[in-house]
Amino acid sequence: MQNGKLFTPLSTLKWVDRDLLKPNDYNPNKVSKENLKLLVQSIMVNGWTLPIVVRKDMTIIDGFHRWTVAGQEPLHSALDGKVPIVIVEHNEESEDIYGTVTHNRARGTHLLEPMKAIVKRLMDEGKTVHEIGKQLGMKPEEVFRLSDFSREDFLNMMTKGVDGYSRSTVMNNI
Repeated sequence: MQNGKLFTPLSTLKWVDRDLLKPNDYNPNKVSKENLKLLVQSIMVNGWTLPIVVRKDMTIIDGFHRWTVAGQEPLHSALDGKVPIVIVEHNEESEDIYGTVTHNRARGTHLLEPMKAIVKRLMDEGKTVHEIGKQLGMKPEEVFRLSDFSREDFLNMMTKGVDGYSRSTVMNNI
């Protein structure tokens, strides 16, 4: 893409009826049900931050999962059936495929040590295991594995101030 065309997709940004879009037939990316719930939560908390990338005929190049959750409640009503899009102009279908794969791969993966640092930072700020788990889409045992706390200390944190949980119940759930 030439320098003059770098901003072209953003100049096409608009909200359209979700039903105008259609998925492509080659997307290799799969997202678990849990992560789709996290995507809904992210949109509800942060707002819609990434438009769906489509070609002129409204076939999705990137954003299939955002499009999917936008068709379900509570997002469908909250968005009034609309989604934000940008249009890219590709000359060949191979460019569409490259776009789909590179968008997905460019998002990367979370590395262990930085995630441990994030969980530690949040815990140091006084965030609860429940809050960290909810906001980051993690189960308590995932937070525990990243926390570097001993099992005993972690169980004490989880049961501190929580009514309705016995120590044995919590221990059996981790």
